[in-house]
Amino acid sequence: MPSMYARIKEFFTHEEKTVRDNRWIFTSMLVGAILSLIAAFVLSLEAIELAKNPDAKLSCSINAVFNCATVAKHPSAEMLGFPNSFIGMMAEPVVITVAIAGLAGIRFQRGFMFAAQIGYTLGLIYAYVLFYISFFIIEALCPWCLLVTLTTTMVWFALTRYNIRENNLFLAKNPQQNLERIVTKDYDKLAMFALIFVLIVAILVKYGNGFFV
Repeated sequence: MPSMYARIKEFFTHEEKTVRDNRWIFTSMLVGAILSLIAAFVLSLEAIELAKNPDAKLSCSINAVFNCATVAKHPSAEMLGFPNSFIGMMAEPVVITVAIAGLAGIRFQRGFMFAAQIGYTLGLIYAYVLFYISFFIIEALCPWCLLVTLTTTMVWFALTRYNIRENNLFLAKNPQQNLERIVTKDYDKLAMFALIFVLIVAILVKYGNGFFV
């Protein structure tokens, strides 16, 4: 009987490239969505705590730079009239469901995946707008929010890779072929890691001293 490690290795090294790629894609989506849901849950609890007691000491309020309370008290924390984390609580279970179904081999209709792409692209833009506000305007960082930014990036790139490969984006022939070449050569993965690297470097350059204060 094969060991657990052997089973996992076999799962991610399937001889058929498309199956192997799908498993990596949907596993990335699943892990990212679960982490994002955990972050959204914690942030939602802390938003409720701050609503009851504005002076409450939050677990992720480490210092002046890494301070969830400072970020949570800014108007951008409720841009739609309620805590931003509530959006994650609603959206991430959908992503988790799609990821699990994808791992089970279920194929979704083209229109559904196109709608998912639009929805998650809006979510990605929203996440980066909040990161921009936190980074440049509030000048304080929320560790859980940074996790959401990271996981949203992971999920978006995974979803986009799948939709490009499966031609779910209703693109013209030439743009579709160009994007397929990018995905085939894994340039999309390179772009994702480059973006994450830039974000990490930017945080370290601007707020690196905050780790030691």
